[in-house]
Amino acid sequence: MIKNNINVGIDIGTHTTKVVVIGHDKETNSPCLLATGSSETQGMRLGYITNIDQVAESIKRAVKQAEGVLGFKIRKACISIGGISLSSSVSSGTVIISRADQEITQLDISKALASSEESLETVNKKIIHIIPIVYKLDGKDIYGRPEGMHGIKLEVKTLFITCLKQNIEDLITALGLANIEVIDIIASPVALSTIILNTKQKTAGCALVDIGAETVSISVFENNLLISLQIFSIGSMDITKDVALGLKIALEEAESVKLGSVLGGDYPKKKVDEIIEARLGDIFELVENHLKRIKRNELLPAGIVITGGGANISKIEEIAKKQLNLPAKVGPTDTTINNKLKIKDASWYGAFGLALSSSNEGNSNSSSATLDVLKQAKVSLKSIFKQLLP
Repeated sequence: MIKNNINVGIDIGTHTTKVVVIGHDKETNSPCLLATGSSETQGMRLGYITNIDQVAESIKRAVKQAEGVLGFKIRKACISIGGISLSSSVSSGTVIISRADQEITQLDISKALASSEESLETVNKKIIHIIPIVYKLDGKDIYGRPEGMHGIKLEVKTLFITCLKQNIEDLITALGLANIEVIDIIASPVALSTIILNTKQKTAGCALVDIGAETVSISVFENNLLISLQIFSIGSMDITKDVALGLKIALEEAESVKLGSVLGGDYPKKKVDEIIEARLGDIFELVENHLKRIKRNELLPAGIVITGGGANISKIEEIAKKQLNLPAKVGPTDTTINNKLKIKDASWYGAFGLALSSSNEGNSNSSSATLDVLKQAKVSLKSIFKQLLP
């Protein structure tokens, strides 16, 4: 394998840093796994970097593990950014077509997007994804690309995914200390969705709910586009704490009880279920309120797909269906890309999504379902670095 012909994804989670290295089969040009590496993440909380040096060391350990398999150094990577500093906003912009013959050009589209950005509140925030949701030409929706059409007024409704400026700066600094050049930054829920959701689900309308240790994210899709993203500062660790307090047991034991691996006379099932369902109720209430805010509650035909560590809790599908009044299922625990690349552990989906996102998108053998969102959401790092300049 040629050293330059690799794609690397680094998923820096609050508890674990994962590295995935993907190459391409010379005969089929399909993606193939070359190496992985992981290490315990230190210096992060709720997605925030609290100690840059510790995060850099966590990255180094995971990268070194992958390099040991590869036999050469990793220099560049696509990275994720997550946590409660992520948020999304929808804004609209309008532009009058500039050409005398009223043909829409790429310049008009760029001006419309810039117009939608003008009303965006970005104090202490930086934009990492710009996703046009709907274009209108002279008041009518455009189903397709506007470039080349003729009209007078072009409107665009745009989703902006933002992150705290400080968090991006610290993340880039940590990667620099680990001697890794950042080639792209992708929101963690976006990278995750490219592996878990297919085009059919995203087109019909669905929500991906990722229940992590300290945070819960919800990504809502419609017409094969991401239309909303929200992070909540609650996670499966809160359920573990509730079980520990309710049963007066250690956290380690409470984690096992939560996942159903320890049950007995000392831990009455009814009480355990009540504790877990109460906290899950809190989580799905936040999800429901968000869906109401964006006017999608009970209106997602492909339903809710649940993933993350919290997805392993018994009866979670039943609780989600009852509270959200939508189809609900736990995401796949393993999956295969192009009948070649097998991912056996769902906790690695984010890292795989990052590695695949940095692959050659022009490759006809690439999974269109996997790359769809990334093509829509991708933004040049030059744009991010430009925002960081004083």
